[in-house]
Amino acid sequence: MAGNIKLEIVTPEKSVVSEEAQIVMAPGALGEFGVLIGHTPFFTTLKVGIIRYRDVKGEERFVFVNGGFVEVLPDRVTVLAESAERRRDIDVERAKSALKRAQERLAKMSAEKDIDFTRAKAALDRALHRVKLAETGHH
Repeated sequence: MAGNIKLEIVTPEKSVVSEEAQIVMAPGALGEFGVLIGHTPFFTTLKVGIIRYRDVKGEERFVFVNGGFVEVLPDRVTVLAESAERRRDIDVERAKSALKRAQERLAKMSAEKDIDFTRAKAALDRALHRVKLAETGHH
């Protein structure tokens, strides 16, 4: 099917993306999935990762998402994310500092039993995705 699909990525604070896309790729809880116009409706959770989409000009765009939910309809993809940032909005130095802190926290895990491993691992995962995206040079 030819045509574009409406992509909306919103957080509790703001609308991050609201535009037409040729295709949307997202990190679903059960694996990455792609959506074109006319897709069968579904609803799923997202894991921390990168949403990739091709805009109407054919340019590939990237948005970091910190989990959330996505609703797919035949003409629309709506992402409700805990937080989301376009590549250009990521502060690389801040992301690298968060990555370093998360790595140090995990390195101390064997010495300190009171650190929550799941939270430390989640912080590391978020930081890795943000640094990777910020350093790719994509939009």
